This record gives sequence, structure tokens and C-alpha cells, in this order.
Amino acid sequence: MKKYLFAIALMGLAPLTWGEQTAQDAADRLQHAGEVLRQVMATPDKGIPEEVLDHAKCVAVVPHMVKGGFVFGAEGGRGVATCRTSNGWSAPAFFDVEGGSWGLQIGVEGIDLVMIIQNDHGMQQLLGSKFQIGGDASAAAGPVGRHASADTDWKLNTEILTYSRAKGIFAGLTLNGAAVHRDDDAMKAYYGPGVSTHDVLMGQVPPPPASAPFLEAVRAAREQARAAAAGGQ
Repeated sequence: MKKYLFAIALMGLAPLTWGEQTAQDAADRLQHAGEVLRQVMATPDKGIPEEVLDHAKCVAVVPHMVKGGFVFGAEGGRGVATCRTSNGWSAPAFFDVEGGSWGLQIGVEGIDLVMIIQNDHGMQQLLGSKFQIGGDASAAAGPVGRHASADTDWKLNTEILTYSRAKGIFAGLTLNGAAVHRDDDAMKAYYGPGVSTHDVLMGQVPPPPASAPFLEAVRAAREQARAAAAGGQ
């Protein structure tokens, strides 16, 4: 019975999160992801700390991920990621995130999800075709504020830091169990056939013009964090 109900939940979420993608859909996703990151970093005393962004290998954003269900939860959304290379931030790669979590949740809620990939192992998982958060790559709710606390193990022991924003509130998010995999439709629509996630995120593919708003938001995030930290001293 539980499996049956869970299948119904995913079917209900599917129209909101899955379907054939066009190049314009991918460009719109990039635009929305950049807006999410800018708004998150503009939140007084509640953005991603400068230390976390300095340490980031990759930044991934899922604008308006859907969470919902009755008695159980289901997540689904489409995201975009970029990784740090020797020439700056890479062209964006597109991915889906989906998964389920048991617990009392009633109704459907849209949240913005931000993931900071912190080390080479986490980056290698993102470069592949699919991985599970909390399984293939360890994850924890990320610290927020002007500075990351020095007495936590966020830097040494966690591969992915996860954050969410819902109803204007930005905070660390526990997202263990969700599966992240390549969005084939969006990658093909945006780059054409035969372009791998690995080549895109390793900087081997030039960023198309439509990726500029998202990449600029990623570059500006560190400066916003630095300005917030300086303002609090």
C-alpha cells in the first residue's frame, strides 16, 4: 500500500518537474537559478558564509523544488550546477533531483535548493550520471550567517552542504536519500547531442551566452558574502 501511495505522489509531482525540455526552458532555468542565489546572498545575516563559498568546488541550485505528500514526502526538481576550474567557473550542467522521505507532511510546498559541493569526491559524484545524497556522497545542513562556525566539521567531513529557502526563510536543509542524475533532455537541448556532464563541468565546453546570469550570480555570491562579513565586524 505504501508503495502504491508513493507512486501516486510521484505521478502527481511529475507534471511540475519532468517533461521534454527546450533550449529556452534551459535558459529560463539558468535565469531563475541565478535569481535564487542573488536573493539568498542578499538576506541579511542569513546567507551562505564566505568561508563556505571560498571552499566550494561546485555550486548547484534547484529553483522551486517541489516537496509534498500526505503521510510521506516526495521531492522533485530540475537544477543547474557549475564547478570551479583553472579558468573560473565552468559552463552549467543540468540535472534532476528526486527522492522520497517518510514522515508527516501534508500539502505541497515549493522550495529553492542550494547545494555546495566541497571536495573532490563530491565533485566526482556530480560529474557522473547519477548519485545519491547521503549514500554516494555525504551531506549535511550547511551553516548560514556571516561566518561559518569554527567548531563544526562542515569543512572536513562533509562532501555536500545543503540549503533551502521556503516562504522567505533560508536555512540548512537535510536532504539525505535524494537521487541526483543528469537531465538528458536539458543537456541535449542546450548543448546538442553528445556533450557529457564531465566535459561541461571540467571546463572543456565554453559557456553559452545564456548562462551568463547564473555564472555571474555565482561569481558575485562570494563578494556578497565578503561584504556581509565585513559589515558585521
